[in-house]
Amino acid sequence: MKRIFTIIALVAISMFAMAQTNQLVWSNGRLIYGTSIESIDSLTYGEMEDIDTLHLLLPRTIIKVVHDTVYVHDTVYVECPETPETPETPETPGVSSGMENGHEYVDLGLSVKWATCNVGANSPEDYGYYFAWGEVEPKEYYAWSTYKYGTNYNQLTKYCNNSDYGKDGFTDNKTVLDPEDDAATANWGGAWRMPTKAEQDELRNNCTWTWTTQNGVKGHKVTGPNGNSIFLPAAGCMPGGTLNGAGSRGFYWSSSLGTDYPSYAYEGVNFLSGSVGWRSDYRYLGDSVRPVCQ
Repeated sequence: MKRIFTIIALVAISMFAMAQTNQLVWSNGRLIYGTSIESIDSLTYGEMEDIDTLHLLLPRTIIKVVHDTVYVHDTVYVECPETPETPETPETPGVSSGMENGHEYVDLGLSVKWATCNVGANSPEDYGYYFAWGEVEPKEYYAWSTYKYGTNYNQLTKYCNNSDYGKDGFTDNKTVLDPEDDAATANWGGAWRMPTKAEQDELRNNCTWTWTTQNGVKGHKVTGPNGNSIFLPAAGCMPGGTLNGAGSRGFYWSSSLGTDYPSYAYEGVNFLSGSVGWRSDYRYLGDSVRPVCQ
């Protein structure tokens, strides 16, 4: 049965046609795989009333459909009602399971141990540093012009598996960060590293996520299968030189290259107050890093 979609006037129909024909779709609170563009019967244009809530997705294509589903090229986000916020918890969620090279971790009952803090943070609530993917130091401005491994999306000089995106056709077929380019390994040492795509997917899919406020900071309490938990602050991200989304959004890099284009890297933990998802995004953006160890 074909569906009727409502699309905001921001997006030309030619741009819509350029999108992938199969996308992940959040609709009515559940994930639907493989929704096909060919299944759309008609398109009607309207205005997006609350564009400010989606400013972090720009300049990428934004499409809003019925049931408050938001489509973005390569990924999907959901605008949904605020979930009831749990009472503020002054204490750190969960119990520290141990230490690795001077930094605490929590065993959530998953395949890896998760750090209690972001890289650059002194407590679970601190936002910490922001890193471009493949860079190990924070900076003032996050753009292709300041990115270490390429001056544009099609001028990559490392981590490129498609010659159309490499400088002068460069490829190296690397899809996971080397230790020297891993912000967790470079800053914390020991066995610490950034999580892979699979490890972020495991955290997202096998834990209970609760939007809460901890010591005045909004974020998600993430409770593992064994009952232990960590806190991920809604630290926002850094496009250019401005912090966006702090207090309402969380963007956490994995060590994995994006699944479709090498100019993107995988954010397996990407959340709003009412939903937790994933996306691939431009490598130059400044995101948070929450380390893992075995």
